[in-house]
Amino acid sequence: MYKKILVPTDGSEFAKKAQKHALYLAGVSGAEIVAVSVTENNFVNGLPLDDEVYQLNQVLKERSEENLAEFDKLNVDDIKVSHVIKEGSPAKCILEVAVEEDIDLIVMGSSGKSGFDRFIMGSVADKVVNSAKCAVLVVH
Repeated sequence: MYKKILVPTDGSEFAKKAQKHALYLAGVSGAEIVAVSVTENNFVNGLPLDDEVYQLNQVLKERSEENLAEFDKLNVDDIKVSHVIKEGSPAKCILEVAVEEDIDLIVMGSSGKSGFDRFIMGSVADKVVNSAKCAVLVVH
């Protein structure tokens, strides 16, 4: 049985479907959930002004907090949910959190918000499925 379920969220409809599945699985198994939101801010490195980079990072962090708050609204059964916000490559951060939190199952959507990035770099879900040391459920 699962003890800890990791649920990445980016605010997309695919992520919300995965969150509902994770909440159901946690409810029937007694697992707790670790919800992670990753801010991908590598594009700000080329910006010249520190103030603007700081402000942009703040906006990205606020968006991550909003995504996690939206997930909490789905949790009507008061399942234990902890939040993690990471900066970096989404797949890499999801895999790191899975190891750090000793996750038994990752439940994630099949696509996120950025279709173009998926076309160029391959999907986050594909990278996680191929590299995770635990079970991964991809929700379409």
